[in-house]
Amino acid sequence: MNLALIPVFLLLGVAIGFMAGLLGIGGGFTTVPVLTEVFTREGVATRHVLPMAIGTSAAIVIFTTISSARAHHARGAVVWRIVKTMSPGLVVGSLLGAQVTSALPMWIMAGIFGAFTWFAALRMLFAKPPSVSGTLPGPAGMFAVSAGIGVAAGMVGTGGAFIAVPYMTRRGVTPHGAVATSAALALPIALAATIGYVVAGLRQTGLPPYSLGYVYLPALVVITLCSVFVAPLGARVAHAWSGVRLRRAFAIMLLVLGAFMWWKAFSALGAAPPTPG
Repeated sequence: MNLALIPVFLLLGVAIGFMAGLLGIGGGFTTVPVLTEVFTREGVATRHVLPMAIGTSAAIVIFTTISSARAHHARGAVVWRIVKTMSPGLVVGSLLGAQVTSALPMWIMAGIFGAFTWFAALRMLFAKPPSVSGTLPGPAGMFAVSAGIGVAAGMVGTGGAFIAVPYMTRRGVTPHGAVATSAALALPIALAATIGYVVAGLRQTGLPPYSLGYVYLPALVVITLCSVFVAPLGARVAHAWSGVRLRRAFAIMLLVLGAFMWWKAFSALGAAPPTPG
């Protein structure tokens, strides 16, 4: 392991922990772009760069979301009945999403990552303030919705807040309750996705030392140690901000990181070997 990467992982851990508490996200939208660049510069094979960044991100989310969810639970903001209902579908979807990612070329996955982030950001920036457009569906509907969220989150290594938060607010959950509940929902997503990326990576060759499948253990350990201590600070700030301000902060972050991943997609496409004709 390149020891010069430790300060990068430490700073990333601080940023991830704060945003996990502030926005109810596991940090994947920040972790994946940064780790993609780190692994590229470290000479990791192109086909492994994005799956390893996403797999490591999913593993980090396990720990950041526990810290974040505990902080929100202490304030009574987590709607646990939603967490219980959605968890089975989230697990199934996340396992599937990890397998899809490991089978796709890097430029396609980077483009998908950018598309997901921009879609979520633009909806949050330009949609009218959330209002009740219905109630939460029954068990079958909740399983279908949560499975879809799980697939998307598993594919991009996040806790699913970029879909779960807008969905819950449209269904009558308050912005603060949606953020807090999303933090708790990220745990089953992250656990299932991590297992999926470990299994998918164990079938591969040429991975860096200290890797467990598609999870890079040095990044996991260093980033997690920082993030779990900072997440409660982000949660305190979240409960001091208005719901509108939370949505705008979330959307701006997604736009910036989505643009970066689109740039990575075009770069990877340009570097890809021509298809034999």
